[in-house]
Amino acid sequence: MSESNLAERSNGSEAQVSGAEVIAQALKAQDVNYMFGIVGIPVTEISLAAQKVGIRYVGMRNEQAVDICAEELGNNVRPAVTLLGDINAVTQQLLEQFDKIPWQYPPESKWWKNLREKMKSNEAASKELASQKSLPMNYYTVFYHVQEQLPRDCFLVSEGANTMDIGRTVLQNYLPRHRLDAGTFGTMGVGLGFAIAAAVVAKDRNPGQRVICVEGDSAFGFSGMEVETICRYNLPIVLLVVNNNGIYQGLDADTWKEVLKSGDATTVAPPVCLLPHSHYEHVITAFGGKGYFVQTPEELQKSLRQSLEDLTKPSLINIMIEPQAMRKAQDFHWLTSSKI
Repeated sequence: MSESNLAERSNGSEAQVSGAEVIAQALKAQDVNYMFGIVGIPVTEISLAAQKVGIRYVGMRNEQAVDICAEELGNNVRPAVTLLGDINAVTQQLLEQFDKIPWQYPPESKWWKNLREKMKSNEAASKELASQKSLPMNYYTVFYHVQEQLPRDCFLVSEGANTMDIGRTVLQNYLPRHRLDAGTFGTMGVGLGFAIAAAVVAKDRNPGQRVICVEGDSAFGFSGMEVETICRYNLPIVLLVVNNNGIYQGLDADTWKEVLKSGDATTVAPPVCLLPHSHYEHVITAFGGKGYFVQTPEELQKSLRQSLEDLTKPSLINIMIEPQAMRKAQDFHWLTSSKI
């Protein structure tokens, strides 16, 4: 090969860009400022290229997926109307129609009256459960004391079965787009990912703003190693693990020991039970965060106050509750059942 041809080939190689660089440049051109992903081929190359063009990259330890699926419409209860499409596009179309034809449901209707009465009865039932002084605590007692200290501008993330469902009725958010959970689905493993994404944005745009991530102990197990991610990036997250030793319900330590006397755990342990008194707070201390183990309302109040005041590191509060604690009875069976 002649020197001229060799020079031409060399110059052409220098002008080439990798596929990862093309992707990164395209994302930057679309005003993408943050990337979240699992490091591996080809994500490693893309993440490095993204950082070179100014995109912030957060390496996760658990992969997530999102789908828009028509088959899910009417999964729980048959709706009068179904809307399928991108939520931004559909919402914009609805708002445009409301601008053209202003309408609101009559405030004095029977439906509104029944709804207000139900809200009052639910509030009274929740307050009664929250006022119980017995130990271990129940869900409502825990959430009552958490709600007292929640910063008004915090991002609130909740994940779990009873933890998420009860938390929706007790833990209040006051600003739009500040509550993140699984919505109408029982998706598990998304809570810490939601919290990390919210915290990256909060840390960048509103220093001092906190993310409160409320997890059931079973839900925490799905992506608990994301605690390392939280500590690696020193994100402003307070994790609350509501620990009832199980999935929906568990057993106390003494009952667990008695159960194991009758045989091997694989044959006698209830499938919904987890190991009693698991010290999840040690997970975060292993990575340099602050961990708390609490069993009383006073301990919960103190640890949460200290966690909110400490802006130097993330925290995890492991909150022990009654293993058999449940939510109040549900009026509609379809709230917890599938139509599939």
